[in-house]
Amino acid sequence: MTPPETDATSIIAAAFGPLAGKRLLDVGCGSGALARLLSDRGARVVGVDPNAEVLALARKAVPTGTFHQAGAEALPFADGSFDGAIFLNSLHHVPERAMRRALEEAARVVQPARPIVVVEPLAEGSFFSALCPVEDETDVRTAAQETLRWALQGGAFEQLRRVDYNRLEHFEGLDQFLSRVVAVDPARAAVAAERRTEVEAAFQHHAQVAADGRMTLEQPMRAHVLRANA
Repeated sequence: MTPPETDATSIIAAAFGPLAGKRLLDVGCGSGALARLLSDRGARVVGVDPNAEVLALARKAVPTGTFHQAGAEALPFADGSFDGAIFLNSLHHVPERAMRRALEEAARVVQPARPIVVVEPLAEGSFFSALCPVEDETDVRTAAQETLRWALQGGAFEQLRRVDYNRLEHFEGLDQFLSRVVAVDPARAAVAAERRTEVEAAFQHHAQVAADGRMTLEQPMRAHVLRANA
């Protein structure tokens, strides 16, 4: 029996089969970490993100990729332009009122019967608890899961797979943790600096010390592999 995937990259690779030659849309691409991985495996990657600052980083990280400044709810592409679409930790960053539209837009620009992968962090776990003093994402993470339930229960999408797993992240200390969470959203920097004492207390309380002395945080994740119904 093949063991279940325990990271987003393996889940995405399994969803799309051989990545080489596939034209894939990275929705909410950020600074291009996923786009770089996909491109290195031969995929033709197009990324969208509303943040011009992180798009500049993505273009440097993935010179072979194509990147557009756009929101997930208004994708600037023709119908059926892609072999698949991926939301990696990005659906909960879409404004709540636009989450449903974002999934509908992904379905529109993906070819019929091709996968849409949505990987989302749940509102639980030690990483989530350590993040809360910087940004409490309880409501937006919950809204993302509710949107996915709507997509499935309403019949607009079929679920091909669901994988729940834990993402473990290791940090040398607080500064590395803060660099990590600010990289996701540069707007967090001011809050992190203002609340540093509170953030440090939460980080020290929730992190576990690994054998090598690094601090470990756990983030429960849920990945959905969807297919839009005609």
